[in-house]
Amino acid sequence: MNARGLLKVTLLGLTLVSTGALGAQEQTNASPKTIALSSNKLDEYVGQYRLTTEPDIVNVVYRDGDKLYAEGERSPRVELQAESADHFVTRAGSRAQFVRDANGKVIGVKTAFGGSPRASSGERMLERFSDTPVRLNHFREYERSEAMIPARDGAKLHVVILRPVGSEKSGEPLPILMERTPYGTDHNSSDGVNSVKPELAASGYIFVYGDIRGRYTSEGKFVMNRPIVEHKTKKDVDETTDTHDTIDWLLKNLPNNNGRVGVFGVSYPGFLAMMAGIDAHPAVKAISPQAPMTNVWKGDDFFHNGAFRETYGFDYVQQLEAQKTDVPVNAQEDTYDFFLRNVNFAGAAKSAGMTDLPTAKAFLNQPSYTPFWQAMAVEPHLTKAEVPTLEVGGWWDQEDMWGTQAEYAALEPHDINHNVFMVLGPWNHGGWGPTTRHLGALDFGAATGDQYRKTIEAPFFEKYLKDRPGFDLKDTASFRTGVNQWERYDAWPPKAGFHAAKLYMTEGNGLSFDAPAMESKTSYVADPANPVPYRNRPIQATYGNGSKWRTWLVEDQRFVSDRKDLANFTTPVLDKDVTVTGDVMADLYAATTGSDADWIVKLIDVYPADAADGMAGYQLMVVDEIFRGRYAKSFEKPEAIKPGEVTEYKWSLHGADHTFKKGHKIMVEVQSSWFPLYDRNPQTFVPNIMTAPASAYKAQTQTIYESAKYPSHLEFSVPE
Repeated sequence: MNARGLLKVTLLGLTLVSTGALGAQEQTNASPKTIALSSNKLDEYVGQYRLTTEPDIVNVVYRDGDKLYAEGERSPRVELQAESADHFVTRAGSRAQFVRDANGKVIGVKTAFGGSPRASSGERMLERFSDTPVRLNHFREYERSEAMIPARDGAKLHVVILRPVGSEKSGEPLPILMERTPYGTDHNSSDGVNSVKPELAASGYIFVYGDIRGRYTSEGKFVMNRPIVEHKTKKDVDETTDTHDTIDWLLKNLPNNNGRVGVFGVSYPGFLAMMAGIDAHPAVKAISPQAPMTNVWKGDDFFHNGAFRETYGFDYVQQLEAQKTDVPVNAQEDTYDFFLRNVNFAGAAKSAGMTDLPTAKAFLNQPSYTPFWQAMAVEPHLTKAEVPTLEVGGWWDQEDMWGTQAEYAALEPHDINHNVFMVLGPWNHGGWGPTTRHLGALDFGAATGDQYRKTIEAPFFEKYLKDRPGFDLKDTASFRTGVNQWERYDAWPPKAGFHAAKLYMTEGNGLSFDAPAMESKTSYVADPANPVPYRNRPIQATYGNGSKWRTWLVEDQRFVSDRKDLANFTTPVLDKDVTVTGDVMADLYAATTGSDADWIVKLIDVYPADAADGMAGYQLMVVDEIFRGRYAKSFEKPEAIKPGEVTEYKWSLHGADHTFKKGHKIMVEVQSSWFPLYDRNPQTFVPNIMTAPASAYKAQTQTIYESAKYPSHLEFSVPE
């Protein structure tokens, strides 16, 4: 998923975005030279095929008259035209070569987009597992229209409207399902909505996609994560009022709507979905904020516990504020080298000519948790659960893991009607969208996003917008990684059946559930001139060509674990399964020879040397987080650390539901840089790290204490 969040679907192994791009190309590309094959010959290819790499992606090839077609559950039907026996092409330029066994029976198909299936680039293989075609595609045709909706201050907001063909005249009352976004809406189409939301599209909704104020063709001024205006006058605008005004217009101008509105979105659109649940319009009956930007200073996009997410802030602000569209930033060099060479964010921003962009100015001038950032925070406004809310997030979300759990935590105490729900799954940012059982090297055994969509998301909206049965989630659905199974809990963190536990760092770089009895400490030298990279190099721009950004949180940590500028603590080989559930807290007692320091703690699952499927010795981060030392006492007022003084740092590594299996090891890794995702801490206190001079960056000795007096440890819950 990129920042726009377009879902990619696969037809005969060809990766296509869900915007209906294939169909559009078929209308515009010149027809290839083809031949006619007999019906009997075409029947040789008929059957069901599945991707060898993604067995949950199934395509069917079938004959309709004298023509051959292919389709999938989430992909539109396309005609396969024969260039020769066993070689077919679509009008979009994709090619398919059917493969036969020694007896001449078709057993699979090789595919490639826009080139020869024999080419290594983009080639995919599907195996034929059934000779019987079963129609998979239940697409419902939607008609498209657009409107400019007046907001209360006179600005007009652009929307794309998709409604089932014929529904306007049939008298079928349909609810409105809306997404508001800064990433553009022109790509939305009938094929797109059927691909992204197949169950809901088949059921029938009026889908509305809106460009927010100041983005793409909407009028007005764009403000990043526009703060909610307190004590509004009739002329004040924010995202809650723009949502309200949009819904008002839709209810009055879209025939045969049933008076109910649902709002959903991932990432920035997730933030906007939450805006629909604050001072909610009476017609809003359900919202689903998914990986929502909630507090961009405390734990989402731009800062985590005071540490600045340098590469992401650098790329994303240019993408949204330097243009009215959102063309991603690309890089011509390893961003590790780029940011090291430019010393600090001020230098990097100057080199990119972005110092006048509004949010970049805030980075440069207000690095602490000032009223500017506090005003953007969503969670202080969640003082009542106004509408049924389904929060969705992933364990390995590289952008907005914090928001899902923070919004649920804020709403849950006010949930008197039991209408606040949460789903946490084995996904990266928006990873519940595609049909896949994989994330990087991990295989979860099933297409978990499809399971969520079919059993939770679609029934949720069907219940609250159409009064249909099927939604039975009581509170939280959690996918327990390690053993790959769904769990359901009455609350998050779950209480019944669990008890608190502590995992202590001990002498000799050990880990134990028993508190340390001896005095011990572990030291390492952290040098800002050689910071620890956060992912394998070269490190591309966030959404740049070839970027590994989307899966970096599940990268094998062996690429850094042997470095001397960090500390590892490990259990012996486990003689039984150990399950960690709920919020994982780091409680670190540490000292530095400097006057500032960053602390990064990772909880890692170390696979055994004989693990199968390429996982031998793999070091998988389960949870992880950073804390900037200057904020130990206050996020609003940073203070220098007293050199050599032992200080307690306690912060959340966020939620987990993971089983460390028998034969594995548990590792805790502590380090003091994570570059260039996070800017370098000079390790000498300066008023503003964004403008820290090169002379301020000094190597310092960091010491972790593991004693009865200073018991560094992790806290979490384990099953009883």
